[in-house]
Amino acid sequence: MAEGTNRQYLLTQQYKNASNLNARIELHKRFSASTQNWYEWILEHFTFADNSQILELGCGSAEFWQHNRERIPRGWFVTLSDFSAGMLEDAQQNLRHSKHPFTFQVIDAQAIPFADESLDVAIANHMLYHVPDRPRALSEIRRILKPGGHFYATTIGETHLQELDDLVEQVLDSGVFGEKLRHEFTLESGYGQLTPYFSQVMLDRFLDGLVVTEVEPLLAYILSTRAGHALSEERIQTLRTLIEQELAEHGAMHITKSSGIFVARK
Repeated sequence: MAEGTNRQYLLTQQYKNASNLNARIELHKRFSASTQNWYEWILEHFTFADNSQILELGCGSAEFWQHNRERIPRGWFVTLSDFSAGMLEDAQQNLRHSKHPFTFQVIDAQAIPFADESLDVAIANHMLYHVPDRPRALSEIRRILKPGGHFYATTIGETHLQELDDLVEQVLDSGVFGEKLRHEFTLESGYGQLTPYFSQVMLDRFLDGLVVTEVEPLLAYILSTRAGHALSEERIQTLRTLIEQELAEHGAMHITKSSGIFVARK
């Protein structure tokens, strides 16, 4: 099994808490070329009633809800879940001052502990490519949604951060994403995976890129990944030198971003 879908690896190393995820979020926060915020853009796609029952699968550090905390309708009943208890603890800590009454629960998307047709909305942001048995998870999501219920799933495209892969492959045999998670559930492949379970599926792409002007945030991003964990001190220094050379020559490193959201309806 590839490490990107290996639950033991993800629980004990990559997502035992939010530290690796936070390093990646920080790079996008600081160097995004878009004038529109990613989390606000996602929220704009939410078109459901103010009294909805909502479940997020793989909520991570709850960055989406932190950023939109003043925009959440009071009537939304939101359960935030993750298969990592450590990640869920970080989410609870990050939302401790929120006025909105969130519920938190450790949940595996392949076996969701909710009754049939009990929820209005399910959300899976940048996480379906980690699920080993995606058909089972999608079947579960469909099962728990009421007729007409909505499913929102963000993911990446096949060229996402390609320049980082190219950079790391100069010092390591495998790139930043190792097993190429981008091929598991992508903007290109997601439609075909969703249509067997939902009557309507729509894709919207987010226009963005990274313009990175500093060495350390980019290096921290790489070191937060599986490939980064495999780098020796010598190779880390080589990588730092390559980034420094790129910035000295061009003033910035331009990195492709390919992200978007699937909006599906039962």
